[in-house]
Amino acid sequence: MENEQKKTPHKGGRHPKIDPAVHRYSISLTAEENAQFLILFESSGINVMAHFITACIFQKGIKSVKIDKATMDYYILLTALFGQFRAIGVNYNQVVKIMQRNFSEKKAPVYLYKLAKETIELGVLCQKIIQLTAEFEEKHLKK
Repeated sequence: MENEQKKTPHKGGRHPKIDPAVHRYSISLTAEENAQFLILFESSGINVMAHFITACIFQKGIKSVKIDKATMDYYILLTALFGQFRAIGVNYNQVVKIMQRNFSEKKAPVYLYKLAKETIELGVLCQKIIQLTAEFEEKHLKK
């Protein structure tokens, strides 16, 4: 009973920190320095400016993540194009099976020849896409 009376009742609120940060410093920056500082802060990905400044002072290593919108768009479109190529491959297989099953021996080679011509054009287009992707990687991703 005595131990319970000696304890102070919990008043609520936040528990005090063991080592609170109470020392404050002030610096002044020119407009150009401030602009450069803000660019560094935004590219670091750190949400709290005080944490960013502390990391800069004590050289804790600042992570800088740059997201290139054009690269992301190119990647998204390339992924969609890859999905379309897969769909064309599936359709190609289905068409060949249907032609073998439903057409006579005289009609099937004619349609297969037309399909082969379109496939060659698709192969040329694929090579062009690979070439453009290589050029894009050289110019934009090797920085």
